[in-house]
Amino acid sequence: MHAVTRRWRVWLAWLAAAAFYVVCWRVANIDLGRLAEGLPKLGHWIASAWPPDLAEMPLFGERIAETVAMAAIGTTGAILLALPMAVLASRNITPWPALYYPARWLLNALRGIDSFVFALLFVAAVGLGPFAGVIGIALHTWGSAAKLLADHIENMPTGPLDAIRSTGAGRGTAIMYAVLPEILPVLLSSSLYWLEFNVRASTVLGVVGAGGIGLELKNSMDLLDFPRLFTIIVLILIVVTVLDQASNWLRKRLV
Repeated sequence: MHAVTRRWRVWLAWLAAAAFYVVCWRVANIDLGRLAEGLPKLGHWIASAWPPDLAEMPLFGERIAETVAMAAIGTTGAILLALPMAVLASRNITPWPALYYPARWLLNALRGIDSFVFALLFVAAVGLGPFAGVIGIALHTWGSAAKLLADHIENMPTGPLDAIRSTGAGRGTAIMYAVLPEILPVLLSSSLYWLEFNVRASTVLGVVGAGGIGLELKNSMDLLDFPRLFTIIVLILIVVTVLDQASNWLRKRLV
């Protein structure tokens, strides 16, 4: 009897999953016919992108520098903010338990809003330029980084922390010598990952006026200037690849 019930549950689960994806297919307006019609047009655009346009390389270099700067400053600011917030949002070591849930809710809100949306909001607040992009990256990364660190702290053994506290050391000292060494490898590895991710994210923030190479990417698309667009995409791929390799090299030596 139990085997029959289990079998029916499996079939119902499969039917529910199939129904879910049928609905998603219709809601997403998937049309493979339109894709087949559009691919030749895409092929024509790719063919017209050669040779690449190298006339504006100094401008592209400046925009790439803006993109990397936005990611670096935003990520660093987020990590510095994430450390105290992770302590506050960790049930086992928070100095103010009443603020545990509000801190978690704040982190969930920051994680739930993409850096693109934050940048859009802050372009309206502080004006066009990379500063809005820095704020957008920092806020979203702050929530993600602090949530990850808080979860790690909650899962770590509290023995070393209790041992240091038993000597009469204050909470701050105990966190410095018992918690920080435990989370440092995770922090270093994650920081490098977030930097890589934010460089990629920064490439599209120019679409909303937040500066960086994304601004030139959008201009090229608007003008249908495919040689220029191809050059920008290649530059983005080069920067992301170099950063990824450098990050892997550092991660192997620091963690």
